[in-house]
Amino acid sequence: MPRTTQHSENLRDRPAYPLVEAARYVRVAPATLRSWVIGRPYATRSGLRHWPALIKLADHERRVFSFNNLVESHVLRALRTSHGAPVSAIRKALRYAAEELGEPRLLLHRKLSTSAQELFLEQYGQLINLTRSGQLAMRQLLAAHLQRVEWDSANLPLRLFPFVRAEENGRARPITIDPAIGFGRPILTGRGISTQVIAQRIDAGEAPEDVAADYEVSPSEVTEAVIYERAA
Repeated sequence: MPRTTQHSENLRDRPAYPLVEAARYVRVAPATLRSWVIGRPYATRSGLRHWPALIKLADHERRVFSFNNLVESHVLRALRTSHGAPVSAIRKALRYAAEELGEPRLLLHRKLSTSAQELFLEQYGQLINLTRSGQLAMRQLLAAHLQRVEWDSANLPLRLFPFVRAEENGRARPITIDPAIGFGRPILTGRGISTQVIAQRIDAGEAPEDVAADYEVSPSEVTEAVIYERAA
């Protein structure tokens, strides 16, 4: 059953994932993810200035992500990798969402898959001069990312089903990140078995069939776990 307790909400905002680990989980280069959460300098005639971050970290000083930060990064990846649009354009569109739609953390909210999506994407598309076909492609990519998030009754993220491969649009969701299970580390969906532990056993020389038998899972699930752990 969906968890909506205060304890669950606190787990979702708890600092838990160092930057490099978070980057591996959401399939984003660490340097790219760092710029999203720290900001980036840019040159002007009067000297260097600094763009503010796109995502507010749970622990900014130590650069540690919460589960909610992972979801924000996962959704931002869809917007950023669709057309390689400037971060400045995304920032302006997010500001529009906060000021006009009343959603200061739209990347974290299910509204991005409903009516708010149209308003947000229209603003975003205008900022980067997307064609109509380009906006359609961006909507499809965003939808594929949103399908990998499970939401609670408050329309906030409950679980994340990260992409196993770099570019994967299918509905298969073999891996789960749940802040209430396994300290929020990736597990086999419905099994509660750490993907890292599976990969470590394979690296130690054990046969996939033996590992699968020990955990009472299929060899294909073992393969998915290994691919996810090694496809960073």
